[in-house]
Parts: sequence; C-alpha cells; structure tokens
Amino acid sequence: MIHKNIQPPAWAPAKGYANGVAARGTQIFVGGQIGWNAQQQFESDDFIAQVHQALRNVAAVLQAAGAGPEHMVRMTWYVLDRDEYNRRLKELGGVYRDVMGRHFPAMSCVQVAGLMEARAKVEIEVTAVIPD
Repeated sequence: MIHKNIQPPAWAPAKGYANGVAARGTQIFVGGQIGWNAQQQFESDDFIAQVHQALRNVAAVLQAAGAGPEHMVRMTWYVLDRDEYNRRLKELGGVYRDVMGRHFPAMSCVQVAGLMEARAKVEIEVTAVIPD
C-alpha cells in the first residue's frame, strides 16, 4: 500500500478527496502550478483548460521526481472564482481523472483575490510521498 486514507468512522465518505492521508517515505513538494505550458505561455483563458494544463504540470513534476499521481497525499487548489469551480465540477472531474486517475489525496480549495500571473485562473500545489 502506498499510503492509507484516514476516514473517521462516523463521517460521511469524502467524494473526490480524502479527509486525511498517512504516508511514510521520500516527500516531494510540488510548487504551485498554473495553467500555462512548459514554455510559460497560456494557450487558453478557459478555466477548465487551465485546470487541465495545471494538472499536467503537476504530473510532469511528479514524474521528474520518480513519482506519480498515486503518490499524492495533499493537494491545495487556489481558484479565482468559487462559483465557476462549483458550476463546472463535472468537467473538473473529467480532466482530473484524465491526468490523475482515481487518486484522491487530502485536498483543500481556496478562493483567492488574485494569482501572481494575471491570466492564471487556478494554481495547484501538491505534496507526494514515495514509500520507503
């Protein structure tokens, strides 16, 4: 087992994330990834397209460290528009599963007033653990 999800027994099951994760091993900290490509150029101003690219960027950093989505234990999303995030959850789920599969770490999502890159609509950071 790569890691163990923590679920308090009396709680309703989490959907699309874990309430907690226990892991042991080499820790990888992926800095905030936004929806631009490897040349730091935005190809779209669409929220879902930027999420898809940001997730691909996260996966690329994990791969460079010898890890994959299955090693993620924590994910934090920073979004400009909470309403758009909620309105487009079905699309988000599709692009998430396209890149990360069915690996759902402990997750937080925060609406922010702005991100450092003016065109960015989302920023995602991840902590992963490669088992000992």
